[in-house]
Amino acid sequence: MLLIDDLATSYPDWRVSFNASLPKGEITALIGPSGAGKSTLLGMIAGFVPVESGRLSFDGIDLLPLGPAERPVTTLFQDHNLFLHLSVFDNIAIGLHPGLRLSPAQRAQVKEAATRVGLGDMQDRLPEQLSGGQQQRVGLARALVRGKPLLLLDEPFSALDPALRREMLAEVARLACEQGITVLMVSHNPEDAQLIADRVLFVDEGRIALQGTPDILQNSDHPGLQRYLGHSHTS
Repeated sequence: MLLIDDLATSYPDWRVSFNASLPKGEITALIGPSGAGKSTLLGMIAGFVPVESGRLSFDGIDLLPLGPAERPVTTLFQDHNLFLHLSVFDNIAIGLHPGLRLSPAQRAQVKEAATRVGLGDMQDRLPEQLSGGQQQRVGLARALVRGKPLLLLDEPFSALDPALRREMLAEVARLACEQGITVLMVSHNPEDAQLIADRVLFVDEGRIALQGTPDILQNSDHPGLQRYLGHSHTS
């Protein structure tokens, strides 16, 4: 269980405060307008954004005293943060060992992760030899090998064409199911939530305004959600 209890931070002209209780092993989609606070929430969970008040725990462990590296979290951003001087293989492998000293089993794990994201024959290439979408897939593969129980996705597949985007989302869903990983995914595309999410949180004006199954995207008459979806009224 990921417990988010009055988790708050503030900026000079803005304050956010979130409440949610997310079951372990589920995929939750965070949707809402730009600037609503979705990425801020991920940043607080990952430890990158200071928390002013509230509680945050995962699987009974208080996360707030822990630094980003100590938390059971992998975060995958739009900016996939690849090392430009390292090959695809080494960029994935660094998720297992920062010094790239890998056992044979770990090397096999890296190769399998590269293959799973469709880069099995590109492991010797440098990032500059890849398209933007391929670079994002390297970032996903690195997240896969880290094996942390909580995966935060901040629009990592935005550069992919629709077919590949769906393929990568399916890979995330398969991984979450196989390894019991809890996924929290920011998306500006409601279709992403309908494809793989067990639960949807609609974030509006710095708070979670609505939550439920993906059906709420069709069935809720919440005015903020209707504005976000571009509907003047419910269908």
